[in-house]
Amino acid sequence: MTDTNIEEAKKVTGLIHSTESFGSVDGPGVRFIVFMQGCQMRCKYCHNPDTWALKNEKATTRTVEDVMDEALRFRGFWGEKGGITVSGGEAMLQIDFVIALFQYAKSLGIHTTLDTSARPFRTDEYITSRIDELLDVTDLVLLDLKEIDSKRHKVLTGHPNENILEFARYLSDKGQAMWIRHVLVPGETDIDEDLEKLGEFVKTLDNVLKFEILPYHTMGEFKWRELGWKYPLAGVKPPTKERVSNAKSIMGTETYQEYLERIR
Repeated sequence: MTDTNIEEAKKVTGLIHSTESFGSVDGPGVRFIVFMQGCQMRCKYCHNPDTWALKNEKATTRTVEDVMDEALRFRGFWGEKGGITVSGGEAMLQIDFVIALFQYAKSLGIHTTLDTSARPFRTDEYITSRIDELLDVTDLVLLDLKEIDSKRHKVLTGHPNENILEFARYLSDKGQAMWIRHVLVPGETDIDEDLEKLGEFVKTLDNVLKFEILPYHTMGEFKWRELGWKYPLAGVKPPTKERVSNAKSIMGTETYQEYLERIR
């Protein structure tokens, strides 16, 4: 990009929920994470329900330059693998900001990661053109595949999943590097039949660098209480090690060392 375009990118604003200086699980290495405000999904196990509203008095409107200035204070900790991750909420709901932030980041040689559940994806020409512009400055996509069965996906999140699976195929066709992540929730997303189907689906995708099983946790339950909302999964405990190993085995994400440890 030209210097003029970068100067314009710096001025783009977004509604930011919060930032995290030393993220270690949302992409490779140590990362600066930007949590965007706004999400269409209503996942039962969401640990950031305060990011749902498209407008929130606690969120802050910030420029790309402002966010990058904050991020750069921590660049010395990123090493060779780290960088910036934009998460949410749903980052693609504010795609103009994310594109501008990543354009600025790439001009500085910073690794960029997009964390998304892909709900906004459509095959509309305008939308795909904007997504292509975003992917041009995105090194890695973290794609959350919450449930392979569309009906169960709607019960879990409030929405079906056909467009999300279509986005996964779109990334594959584009040759976009991605990590696939699946949160294992007892009684919700740990059904053996669906795990097998999810594993088979992921095998059809190219450029999947990692396929992660993330055990459900209850750390976000207090946020629901703070908002005065009833937590939908009250009483549900994290999955046992056996159920996590079972899921990894079924979906083909288990390493040989993990297999040996499981059968001991």
